[in-house]
Amino acid sequence: MNIDCSFPGGNIVVERVEENAVWLHQDLRDTSCDWFYWYFRVTGAEGNTVRFHFTASAAIGTRGPAVSRDGGETWEWLGAESVDGNSFHFSFSPEQNVVLFAMAIPYCGKDWEAFVNRIGCSPFLEPGTLCLTRQGRPVEQVRAGCLHAAPQHRVVVVARHHCCETMANFVLEGLISFILEDIEEWEWLRRNVEFLAVPFMDRDGVEAGDQGKMRKPHDHNRDYNEVSIYPETAALRAALPEWSEERLRMALDLHCPWLKGDNQNETVYLVGERSPAIWKEQQRFSGNLERVKTGPLPFLPEDNIPFGTDWNTEANFAQGASFTHWIGREKGLALVSTIEIAYANARGVEVNANSARQFGADLGRAIASYLRGI
Repeated sequence: MNIDCSFPGGNIVVERVEENAVWLHQDLRDTSCDWFYWYFRVTGAEGNTVRFHFTASAAIGTRGPAVSRDGGETWEWLGAESVDGNSFHFSFSPEQNVVLFAMAIPYCGKDWEAFVNRIGCSPFLEPGTLCLTRQGRPVEQVRAGCLHAAPQHRVVVVARHHCCETMANFVLEGLISFILEDIEEWEWLRRNVEFLAVPFMDRDGVEAGDQGKMRKPHDHNRDYNEVSIYPETAALRAALPEWSEERLRMALDLHCPWLKGDNQNETVYLVGERSPAIWKEQQRFSGNLERVKTGPLPFLPEDNIPFGTDWNTEANFAQGASFTHWIGREKGLALVSTIEIAYANARGVEVNANSARQFGADLGRAIASYLRGI
């Protein structure tokens, strides 16, 4: 049996292997606090039942680990029945030479590339590059919607400021797909609104399999201070004011919460902003989202966390200013919000690639409904 993480997004430290038991933990690298992201590959365990013990801290979510039996093409949750405390077991069939396990369903650059290729050419889509990372990788972006005329509104949507928060990308896929769909009821959206989407705000971290959260000296979502130290955030700050032309109405930052437990970690919710005026708009948008959604993931405005309550206080921004705090100063902006998408479980409903994409389509409906009311 061999265990490794030598592939995009991989992350694990193997401590020891004794027969069919493995002791291991997530690699924190330059993360300044404990976190829970991991992703590894097992080969050569055919026909055996193996137990994997995590030795450092909580590392397994409500529905167990995510597992892929086909090299990462498809993923499913292994299930709570596979879990015992901070360990899980898996029975490899005699023909299973390669199996992948992860804390959540992984999403790397190749997945975004495959998504864009599936969409193909569209007059409502323009892929591009925001900048290059420290390691020379292109930071992907797309413009979508009203591209060949002056739009009535502009909307920016970003994801993976914390590179471990993979489920955000499936939501973004669903939103972009919805914008491009030829649906008469929602045709107004792509005819009147231009979107700018950046799927990976920590592009190098995504490929390296980093935690991203609380990265030293500060993470990408605390890099909106006087001077940004990361190329992605610096490039976005330079590009947005010129692109917006004072038509930027909405700015959404897609995230995932902590691993599991408590209502806030197993729901989908908006993080309240400091400004009472923006909080009022967040509540209005939440009402629209609850009303128009058709997908399986529950969304209740009562799950939103107002600023000044729970973890959403000034103390949470000790490392620096976030994207929403910075962009909230943009002229003409009506709504800015972080949206947290649970990793595996939202009010008892399974979060997976398909249900997250459907929530992205629900976001599209809510955005159209909200903007038409401005």
